[in-house]
Amino acid sequence: MDKYNIPYVKTFEFTKIIGIENINFGKYIIIDDFVLIYAKEKIKIGNYVHIANFSSITGGNTLKLGDFSAISQGCRILTATDDLKDIGFGNSTIGNKFRNIKSLPVNIGKFCIIGANSVVLPGVKIGEGATVGANSVVTKDLESWGIYIGNRKVGMRNKEEVLKNYEKFLATLENERVGKLFK
Repeated sequence: MDKYNIPYVKTFEFTKIIGIENINFGKYIIIDDFVLIYAKEKIKIGNYVHIANFSSITGGNTLKLGDFSAISQGCRILTATDDLKDIGFGNSTIGNKFRNIKSLPVNIGKFCIIGANSVVLPGVKIGEGATVGANSVVTKDLESWGIYIGNRKVGMRNKEEVLKNYEKFLATLENERVGKLFK
């Protein structure tokens, strides 16, 4: 099944996209069942992106997902949230003048992987090739090609080998690059 009939994008019966007119879709994207995308502002989803089941993208600010990025199961990408530290109280049932809303763009670079059940907060930029371990909360920018648990860098990805494999990918015919859902 392909619920939304977006060219080169696979969606399923229980995929939910609100504000689809605000989304710029690349090619060869999979958006699993039980994913919620609420696009109040512009969202750009690059090529060869997978957004896994039970994930959500919400908040009301902009988002960029780079080519070959993956949002694993149960992730939350928030482009806006209530900051309850200062004057803010309540929730969406009260006027914004009583709330302290933090609304900032999120940018997830090319070749990034966000591990299962992780949360990315507003204003975060995740550099190219960075990976985030499962159950992380990302509150600040992450450097390119790092391996992170939360905001703590625990290692580095092998950028040279990833890019070498990417060159092989580019040298392959398009119909041989894609997974079976696109054949």
